[in-house]
Amino acid sequence: MARGIGSEFMRLTRHAHLEISEQRLGRPEPPPVEPAAGESDAQPLPDPGATRALAPDFHDLVTRRVSRRRYAESPLTQRELSFLLWCTQGVKDIPGGTVTLRTVPSAGARHAFETLLLVRRVEGLAPGLYRFDPPAHALRALPAPADLSERLTAACYGQACAGAGAVAFLWVAIPRRMTWRYGERGYRYLHLDAGHVAQNLYLAAEAIGAGACAIAAFDDQAIDALLGLDGERAFLIYLAAVGKKP
Repeated sequence: MARGIGSEFMRLTRHAHLEISEQRLGRPEPPPVEPAAGESDAQPLPDPGATRALAPDFHDLVTRRVSRRRYAESPLTQRELSFLLWCTQGVKDIPGGTVTLRTVPSAGARHAFETLLLVRRVEGLAPGLYRFDPPAHALRALPAPADLSERLTAACYGQACAGAGAVAFLWVAIPRRMTWRYGERGYRYLHLDAGHVAQNLYLAAEAIGAGACAIAAFDDQAIDALLGLDGERAFLIYLAAVGKKP
């Protein structure tokens, strides 16, 4: 029986097949953050620690966690958005000045994602596309078409929740950050890391009275083109809509 692409990927990324990594060859480490062309100066976000007073019961939080596809028209506050970003990619420490230790696990602390945000309803933020700068805990506005919400929904095969939330989290993988250390096996770890990030978003959203819905069904080429990604050095790996519960 012929092997499928998936089983071949798993077989060929076993340790027995791995090449010598760029790290072992002494090649320079890729930067931990990827500035984007045309982005604005940093817009600092509120201190995410201000939401600590929520302190929801963890058992209750996990029990309530579901995918929520309908959202109220009420906006998120910047403090709430700051909390969601802290929970999904917040930097806790930068030992040695390069490696970032964050609020989610990542293989070898490589943290190979950039978080883009499609903002629709956030108090004090103009609707549009932003990049989260984790070390600065700030946003940087990016150029984007006026119909970004509609085009995002279309790229997600018409799933209305994609463009209907107060904000959509768009996680862009920069594979070389991971493969620099792990070679081709690093592509496995990108997908594991995406799960870590999305689950933190679900739980953080529940903690602020919001809901989240992660989306993996999308047209890769269409959504990468929409975000100005080449599909190889950078590509969308996962996204999620977030909004207040109706």
